[in-house]
Amino acid sequence: MVSSPPRLRLRPRKSLGQNFLRDDNIARRIVAAIDPREDDALLEIGPGEGALTRHLALRSRRLSVVEIDARAAAGIRAMFPGGGVDVIEGDFLGIDLDAFARARGGRVRIAGNIPYNITSPILFHVLDHRSGVADLTFLVQKEVGRRMAAEPGSPDYGILSVFCRYTSEVKALFEVPPGAFYPRPRVTSLLMRLVMRPAPVVPADDEAFFRTMVRATFGKRRKTLRNSLRYVAALREGPLPDIPELERRPEELSVDELVALSNTLLQSAALRAGGTHRA
Repeated sequence: MVSSPPRLRLRPRKSLGQNFLRDDNIARRIVAAIDPREDDALLEIGPGEGALTRHLALRSRRLSVVEIDARAAAGIRAMFPGGGVDVIEGDFLGIDLDAFARARGGRVRIAGNIPYNITSPILFHVLDHRSGVADLTFLVQKEVGRRMAAEPGSPDYGILSVFCRYTSEVKALFEVPPGAFYPRPRVTSLLMRLVMRPAPVVPADDEAFFRTMVRATFGKRRKTLRNSLRYVAALREGPLPDIPELERRPEELSVDELVALSNTLLQSAALRAGGTHRA
């Protein structure tokens, strides 16, 4: 049986938000949950000391890692002297995921234990380029994971819930205790999986407008939709349509209902603009 290579030992850098996963049993469990196939194009974000890398490499011959810390990047290269792992030294947010996927001939599977202070930028970078992504499995703070998976009507249901559910099927897999990391974080972690949808159940006619509407309404979630939508520039001129959904609060609507509302409002705004031009 082929054994995994020895792991690195690095001094964590606070400036990079590093909390290295050091519980090998947890690392094995995470890799088992990812369940990589030999031909999967895998991309690991922030391998750090290689806790996941050393097990992922045993199961996939198409593993790439992206690491912003030069020490860790050099260590991963040394861990795999035969070049079995493609090491990209740089910032994940700077990677063109569409081009990356095309270069590998198909959609990419992404995984990682990422710094919690950049969870949202990384998540939205993936969601914005989801056409090249098959799924995303990563560790987040438990509180963030609950918001990602929250159902309508829940106190945790908000912007993250809507955007994650619009683009993907969301599942919380299992918790990881603080003791599994070094240095020990003050929070419990949650392993989340997002499987990208081929297409949204109800597609938005204009995703940029949909995002603007969701951010505006959940940013003022105590107001009814009718009142909070007054803060959306495209809807400030003229009356809003007379529909029941506008008298509800945003957390009461499902993702599909929010998308349908976005499409209705966009059509209403376009009709008003068209009427103005004809006048």
